[in-house]
Amino acid sequence: MQNVSVALYQPPATLTQLFVSPQTDAVVRRAHVRDVPRLYELINYYAARGDMLPKTLDQLYNRIREFHVADVEGEVVGCAGLKITWQDLAEVVSVAVHPEFQGCGLGQRLVESLFVEAQEMSVTSLFTLTLQVGFFSRLGFREVPRLHLPHKIWQDCSGCFKQDRCDEVAMVRSVL
Repeated sequence: MQNVSVALYQPPATLTQLFVSPQTDAVVRRAHVRDVPRLYELINYYAARGDMLPKTLDQLYNRIREFHVADVEGEVVGCAGLKITWQDLAEVVSVAVHPEFQGCGLGQRLVESLFVEAQEMSVTSLFTLTLQVGFFSRLGFREVPRLHLPHKIWQDCSGCFKQDRCDEVAMVRSVL
């Protein structure tokens, strides 16, 4: 088996070394509190590259119930969150898959697990703000003007460091 590692945005910290192959079956499950350090590493690895917004440990511990993870032999190699914003609306957040496990369908499986959860909670629409338009388009999301998401703007965008220069694309999808 191969040794997988990813350089973090804050040297000299390193990720836990994985001794699995990308072809190994992953289990998609609800996140546990013990997964938070790994979520922090994955999300902030991509945030440092400019691919998503960063998350603090505090934010992740406070929102751990929102996350699903892809687990390979006890190691978290991917994550995605479902953040409820209104009675019929939720946001897909922080979709991240370890670089060595991309292209294996884990991102799709993670987001599809959020579809199921949204249906169980009677949420009828999902949205995301993303730079990965192709990925979300393949999952049935369509582009919309950001102004169609007033709850997101009220809750998060007004305090975001990217507010005046946001490059993310707003996308929505029906869950029904």
